Amino acid sequence: MKLSLDEQLQQLRSKATELVLREDWQEYINLYSHLISLCRHHLLSGSDDVASGSLQRTLCLAHSNRAEALFRTRDLSGALHDCDSALDLDPAHVKSLLCKTRVLLDLHRYSPASDCLKLALAGQTTGTAAAEAARELLERCRKLEAQSRSGKLDISDWVLNGFSEKCPDLAEYVGPVEIRRSDNGGRGLFATKSLEAGTPLVVTRAVAIERGILPESGDVHGESARMVMWKDFVDMILKIADKCSRTLYLIYQLSTGTEQSEPQIPDAGLFKPDAADELFDRESKELDIDRILKILDVNCLTEEEFSSKIQGKQNNYYGVGLWLLPSFVNHSCAPNARRLHIGDRVVIHASRDVKAGEEITYAYFDVLSPLDNRRKMAKRWGFECGCERCKFEVASCFSQEMRDLEMAMKGGANIEGVVVRLEEGLRKWMVKRKEKGFLRASLWQAYSSVYESERLMRRCGRRIPAAAAVAESGLLDSEKHFAFYGAYHSNPTNVFIHALFVWPIFYTSLILFHFTTPLLNLPSWLGGDVLVLNLGFVFAAIFGLFYVFMDRKAGSLAAVLCILCWIGSAHLARRLGFSLAWKVC
Repeated sequence: MKLSLDEQLQQLRSKATELVLREDWQEYINLYSHLISLCRHHLLSGSDDVASGSLQRTLCLAHSNRAEALFRTRDLSGALHDCDSALDLDPAHVKSLLCKTRVLLDLHRYSPASDCLKLALAGQTTGTAAAEAARELLERCRKLEAQSRSGKLDISDWVLNGFSEKCPDLAEYVGPVEIRRSDNGGRGLFATKSLEAGTPLVVTRAVAIERGILPESGDVHGESARMVMWKDFVDMILKIADKCSRTLYLIYQLSTGTEQSEPQIPDAGLFKPDAADELFDRESKELDIDRILKILDVNCLTEEEFSSKIQGKQNNYYGVGLWLLPSFVNHSCAPNARRLHIGDRVVIHASRDVKAGEEITYAYFDVLSPLDNRRKMAKRWGFECGCERCKFEVASCFSQEMRDLEMAMKGGANIEGVVVRLEEGLRKWMVKRKEKGFLRASLWQAYSSVYESERLMRRCGRRIPAAAAVAESGLLDSEKHFAFYGAYHSNPTNVFIHALFVWPIFYTSLILFHFTTPLLNLPSWLGGDVLVLNLGFVFAAIFGLFYVFMDRKAGSLAAVLCILCWIGSAHLARRLGFSLAWKVC
């Protein structure tokens, strides 16, 4: 007996419920594809089995349900198409609007996602759980949209909580950079304007990432586990590229390492989430597996040890992923940028001031090591480093002395003697400030051992500089010493506390310092009757210079405020007198 359309639809819905419980999403997609075809066929044929309005509502819900399943299988373009089909039938369909919002957020299209949520909220009753959830999602969209425009990140809470909470929500961001030909013959990422240290350059999510814990031993079992992980990773990349022509096109922009002619220079704007979809239909949608394998071999990144610790993994943790735009960043043993892994995202930021037109580089491996070690690591990566630091160490007239110090450091005996001998050599060779940083970085293992030992520091005495002075020379940037300070003061609550309490404490301290012994008397025409160069002035000057060191623009304003506080406190202290000033403060 032939079933009516209504009975067929009911059977399909029951089967769909079973598939959801089993989480068999591919079969669920196939079932709803059949249901959609069935509905469309009856709508076109004008059958009277089911009312046209009811059938359209069923078709709308079917597209929405299939979109949910496609989203779960990471077929984002298919999910977006189904959401649009459902909304063509019912523009106010809340389930489809919410699904489309999630898809757009995953595609990093924050403004259209906000628009979808506003439409969804318009159809919700105020105060319901669904409405509150939609409002929270809308607030998230707005924050991500603002972040995607400025690149400013606030990970202070996450850092202060010891990385124990969920990774912070980060938006895709492409800063003032462009892809150009590099001096090494390939392509590189370049700054389009002058940048200050700490400026975010790129924030992007991995196309795919595979993580795992390798066996303790480094034998064949560990290598076998690594190969299994690599195979799973490649399968993920191929599935994603097969479903998304945009991703496939961007993967094909990366180097295979075997190009005979000069590769094309893609526009960095292609890697922005808001790039027009039409730009990605120019490449064949056929998967060239051999080409993709070569691209992965050249461009994949492994997660760094520090990132592994953040994720709370064991020492034998291993992670590998593909990040598209960061693949254009070349290596340097004297880099001007750093790479940080946060969840499945990579954040690239300037580690020192960068000039307009300067190539962005970061370290592929540990560069706090001698030249020979770095050469071996570069060879393992398949290139020969020709950065400024390597050229300097190769061409220097004291390269043999450096090799002798490296051998002594590897021997482990008299480690403080290695540091002292290098410091004496730097004075004798008349090495400049930046080059001092290069050579100290090559023997950083010895420096680190000395600075971590109070006994060795006492034995060296004044023959070696303080750790802070070494950190500020060249390669070892002082930025990392202020990373925590910067993260703390990017939190709005902490900024408010700082503004409310620190400046009044600073001002009252200056009032008390006014009554200390003068270091130098100013002439009367410079305000010498009131202004006194004593400990108050020294305190204000140090405080102001500290702010300038942290940030040139905002710090300069804070430095001016410090001097104004000193002048104002001097006038107030003179009027109050010591006895009353002490009671007030």
